[in-house]
Amino acid sequence: MSQLIIGLGSNQGDRSRKLSLARGLCRQFYGPLLRVSPIYQTAAWGVEEQPDFLNQVIILETELRPQTCLTTAMAIENLMGRVRRQHWGPRVIDVDLLYYDDQIIDSPDLVLPHPRIQERNFVLLPLADIAGELVDPKGAKTINQLLIESKDPLGVSLYAGPS
Repeated sequence: MSQLIIGLGSNQGDRSRKLSLARGLCRQFYGPLLRVSPIYQTAAWGVEEQPDFLNQVIILETELRPQTCLTTAMAIENLMGRVRRQHWGPRVIDVDLLYYDDQIIDSPDLVLPHPRIQERNFVLLPLADIAGELVDPKGAKTINQLLIESKDPLGVSLYAGPS
């Protein structure tokens, strides 16, 4: 069994329900959930003129190989109705592979660890909650260290539910 770490995000519709549905589909297709972070809210990264995102990180056990994990992530997004119209644009769900064990993969369609983890507090903060001492295999720093060193200006706040 391998450990797979996934980042989930949504900024359309009932965002917390979308994250819940995505967690269920990940459990169904990948394997058992080991850890689930709290949900955080953040302004959109990249294309800023869009609704805030809810983000969460989950850790699963899987028997699937990395490439199959990627096609599964895209299948989950498709099942949930994601349509890719704009790079970094609004989306019903985003399923990003962050880590697969401590493997480093650099192929045309799959890069692991995810190449922008250290730039995104909306990934680092929930990941630090559940795996702060995890060492990034590319930079040999813990997630906690990456969070401390992050230069991401976007604020990330714990999501308290609809107001």
